[in-house]
Order: sequence, then structure tokens, then C-alpha cells
Amino acid sequence: MHLYGTQSIDEQGQLTIGGTSAMTLANTYGTPLFVYDTALIKERARAFIQTFDRAGVQAQVAYASKAFSSIAMYQLAAKEGLSLDVVSGGELYTAIHAGFPVERIHFHGNNKSDEELNFALDSGIGCIVVDNFYEIDQLKRLTTYKKMNINILLRVTPGIEAHTHDYITTGQADSKFGFDLNNGQADQAFQLVKDDIYIQLLGMHCHIGSQIFDSVAFSLAAKKLIAKMIAWRTQFDFVCPVLNLGGGFGIRYTEEDKPLQPEVYVEDMIKSIQSEIGLLEYPMPEIWIEPGRSLVGDAGTTLYTIGSQKEVPGVRNYLAVDGGMSDNIRPALYQAKYDAAVANKMTKESTTRYTVAGKCCESGDKLIENITLPKVEAGDTLAVFCTGAYGYSMASNYNRLPRPAVVFVEQGQHRIVIKRESYEDLIRLDCSLEEELGENS
Repeated sequence: MHLYGTQSIDEQGQLTIGGTSAMTLANTYGTPLFVYDTALIKERARAFIQTFDRAGVQAQVAYASKAFSSIAMYQLAAKEGLSLDVVSGGELYTAIHAGFPVERIHFHGNNKSDEELNFALDSGIGCIVVDNFYEIDQLKRLTTYKKMNINILLRVTPGIEAHTHDYITTGQADSKFGFDLNNGQADQAFQLVKDDIYIQLLGMHCHIGSQIFDSVAFSLAAKKLIAKMIAWRTQFDFVCPVLNLGGGFGIRYTEEDKPLQPEVYVEDMIKSIQSEIGLLEYPMPEIWIEPGRSLVGDAGTTLYTIGSQKEVPGVRNYLAVDGGMSDNIRPALYQAKYDAAVANKMTKESTTRYTVAGKCCESGDKLIENITLPKVEAGDTLAVFCTGAYGYSMASNYNRLPRPAVVFVEQGQHRIVIKRESYEDLIRLDCSLEEELGENS
């Protein structure tokens, strides 16, 4: 049994997280329930930041908040000295409402609206990561009208493919994101912004994929971006002060996954960049990275209550839980794999093979296939590990299921940070046909 962060097994044979029994959490807040081990999040954040500090390298470690966004999460990130990567007006609004320092906010996205860009400009955020020529035109128009300066990075696709699922690999040439580094698009974008009055180009950004388990791909990407930076210096006497290599650092979901420690990714990245620029006497850029999953992924555990069971003789045993694809779409979308344990039977021998099914009206709503657990009964609590990234953030109200609550735990203390949705919440934005007809009559 692999335990994560501060997880342990108490004298009653129950799972604890952050010094609190999982059963206490389930009984206090109900299930399904997302539980975040904030001590582990802090440990990861500090590992990234302190590695840059020890190397004497200027850097920004920006939390890629699409992994999990909330007011409390943004406040935790701010206290840990992280910058913030947002990808929508909604994430930006949440960050500002959380009091996150706007100068440390970076705004991503491949189709930002005028409304979102105006919001970003008026909020005074630190940087916009420009994704395409349409966005350059938007920014030129909006900044000229407002007579307002903005820092930008150009997102480029370096043609480096990390070995991950096709849906989450974004660094290759065939991508909806960024300017191609190899066909002249990046050069065209550079020419459009390098002398603009209001747009200050800081450098380039790339993101080569997710769940990356070695540092080689980052080194290859850095080499290609630095070659372009050197070309721009040679041709235009322009030096990029920032190099952003994105995120994608892997975590352990199951025993098949073998990620590196955060320090190793950063150390190898620094060495690679220093080696490349040292040969050509290029000034060391400030390095930006964007960990998301690697900060919160294995810090999150989802607690479910086990309900019905079904045996298909000679095929499989199903056990059903009170959540499913409505709070974790990744198994259905990416064929993502998870590990789990019966939180109230941690010391019991695992003897029975199950497929964990959700309660949504979909045959494909299976959270885990073929996992060996102790013999379970209705009312037991199932803990699914490593659900901190893209669980709650991709949750839906499919089948009109309310989204779960979220709690933070640390040193025996626990507090709710997102309330459980109610049935009333589900219809709060609905409009009655009778009311509309009455108003129009």
C-alpha cells in the first residue's frame, strides 16, 4: 500500500490524512468529498522554489491553476510565494477575489475574448501568454485604445513530443496552441510585437505535455527555444529576459508511474539552459515554470461511500460508489488509472477483485477496473488517491448530481474550502417556462 504525503494508518486500522481520520472527514462533511493534504502542497511548492534559489537563478514558479482552482487554493499559492497561471476570465476573477498579487498572474489561453483581455489589462496582471496572430491584433487594438502597457510571452510549439496520451500532448507541431517554431510563425509573431509601443515582449513559452517522467524532453525544448532566442539577438539585437518551459511534471498515480522529484526536474533544466547559453555568452534568462498536477495531484484524495454491488459470474464484481464521472471524468476521458483503498479497512487483507463503478447513467462510468480490495460492504468508505488535479476542476452536474465539497487538512485541523452543492444550487440559474410566458403575456 503506497501512502501519499501525510497519510497514515491509525490504531483502528483507518486511513488518516493530515492527522485526521478519513472516517471523521467523511462523517463530518459527507461524501463524495475531496480532501487536500495542504502540507504536501506546501512541500512541493517549496521544493521547486528553493531549488532555483539554491542555484542562484531568478525564477517564477507559477501554479497552473486549471488543475484545481478556488479562492482558498489561490490564497495558499500566494502565501507560498507562487505565481499563478490562469486560462480564463473565471479563473482570473477568482484569483483577484482571493487577493492574489496581480503582478504575479500570467494569463494563458488560445481564444481569449476581448472581454477577458480587457479584464486582464484593467486588472494590471503581470503577463499575457500570447497564443496566436488573432490575439496579437486584439492586444494591439486594446492597448492602443487604453494607452496601456502589457508584458507578454509568445507561446511556441517547439516540435518536441512528450510520451503521453495524445489528448494531453501539446508541444508537437499539430497543436491548437501557439506559434510553430519551425515554419516561421514564431518569427512572424516576433516581428509584429518587438517594436510595439505598448506591448513588451519578455520572451517565449512552451508546454510540451503532461505526466512527463524524465527531464530529457525539457532539455530538448530549452535547446530549441534558446536557439531561436540567439537568432533574434543576432538579427535584431533583442535579448529575451524570460524563458518559460511550462509544466507537465509527472506524479505517481499507480505503481507503474515513476516520476522524478521536483528538485531533479529543476536542477536538470537549469543545467541544460546554462550549458546552452554559456557556449554563446547569452545572458541567463529568468526561468519560469508552471507546475499544476505536480503540486496538487497526489495531495488530493476523494472519499466515497460504497453502495450496491453486482457480481457477473466469471466476468467481474462491480462495486458502486456515490460519485463517479461527474467528479472524476479522467478515467472515461483519458483512460486514466487510479489506486484506492477501503479507508475503514486499511489493515484488512485484500482478497477480492472489483471494478469500481460510478452512479452516473453511463456504462463507461468506471473509476477503477480490476482492483484488489478487502471484502467490502455497503457503507464502507473508499479512498481514491491522487485526485487533486483535474477532479473537481473538471467536475460536472451530469445527471444533475451536485458537485462534492472540498476540505483542506493539516496537522489535525480540517476546514471546508468549497461547500457541497445542494439541489437548490442545481436549479438556481434555471428559468421557469411558466414564469417566462407570464412575463411576456
